[in-house]
Amino acid sequence: MSCTNPNLWYGKNRTHHSQFSDSEFVEAFERGSLEPKLFNHEAHLRLAWIYIQNHGEQIAIEKSCSSIKHFDAIHGKGDKFHTTITVAAVKVVHHFIKKSKSNTFADFIEEFPNLKTAFKEILNQHYELNIFSSDGARSAYIAPDKLPFN
Repeated sequence: MSCTNPNLWYGKNRTHHSQFSDSEFVEAFERGSLEPKLFNHEAHLRLAWIYIQNHGEQIAIEKSCSSIKHFDAIHGKGDKFHTTITVAAVKVVHHFIKKSKSNTFADFIEEFPNLKTAFKEILNQHYELNIFSSDGARSAYIAPDKLPFN
């Protein structure tokens, strides 16, 4: 897919990731040309949702990790990527997809708003360890020590 309108990819005229189709969103994100301010928590969840829908859980984990690392390297100092949170997010989204009746991400996030509003609390159900501040959890995936994801 080729883009002749740079505003489509940079999001300069867009204020929310939902203004992109799924394929536009993924392509812009993977290229690193998505406006960084558009890649918020909900956009992270959307990326996981799209990757899971298109590739299944394991490939979604791999693609999420590599593309978020790449985006962080382009738009930051390369120090924001967190392995455990990224893998856990894909696993949590996958868990809810299995319960979902939704065919779009917008419907999915409306069906499970706690993914957006109480994500940290969801992860705290699985982890005794504070993965958000653990340097080890940042660099390598740490499996849940309280409740497994599946």
